[in-house]
Amino acid sequence: MARRTARTALSTAPARRRIVGYVRVSTDKQADGGHSLEAQRAKLAAYAELHDAELVATFEDAGLSAGTLDRPGLDGALAALDRGEGDAVLVVKLDRLTRSTRDLGALLDRATAGGWALLSVAESLDTATAAGRLVVSVLGAVAQWEREAAGERTAAAMAAMQAAGLYTGGPPPYGYRVSEDGRRLVAEPSEGAVLEAARELHRAGLSLCAIGRALAERGHRPRGGGAWHHNTVSRLIAA
Repeated sequence: MARRTARTALSTAPARRRIVGYVRVSTDKQADGGHSLEAQRAKLAAYAELHDAELVATFEDAGLSAGTLDRPGLDGALAALDRGEGDAVLVVKLDRLTRSTRDLGALLDRATAGGWALLSVAESLDTATAAGRLVVSVLGAVAQWEREAAGERTAAAMAAMQAAGLYTGGPPPYGYRVSEDGRRLVAEPSEGAVLEAARELHRAGLSLCAIGRALAERGHRPRGGGAWHHNTVSRLIAA
């Protein structure tokens, strides 16, 4: 009887969870030890061992951003799950999968439809449970809010710098150059003379093409050389 009971218990033991791993680094984080592919793989292996799960395969995307779900490594991981080769996809952190709430929602829908779960080491998440699905949705929404808020703060700071006459980057507009300390835009006399000539010709009623020809005849050239085009002259007049 004891042997029969033991055999019965063995046959009803739950199967080991089969996990498909996914790792990613973006170009500017290749050298970051905490986010390197090797470090991520090690964390996935440790997670699988701790939870007595089988890490059946690990897919990677090196030097690709999370701006889109269209990535070779991620496509491979999702295809393996669709083929039934795993019960869940495991990442070190949710942002390895995506930084978009919309894309995260799409992944959750695909996981639900396919019968697999999304697991994250850092967030201790398992979307096989209702609580896990709720938490991952909230975290995704908070992350997107933080990115949008940071963008708003950056835009406000740039606007304040521009209002104060500080240089905010990019090519200076025609008629100006960057100051020696790199902080301000200062007038460029030679280009300023071209600006004034273009405006004077415009006030005289000349067309944009005629203004360009007149500037060329006077020996004036656009920044970088070449010929005056009507759109270039238009920007001069509007400056």
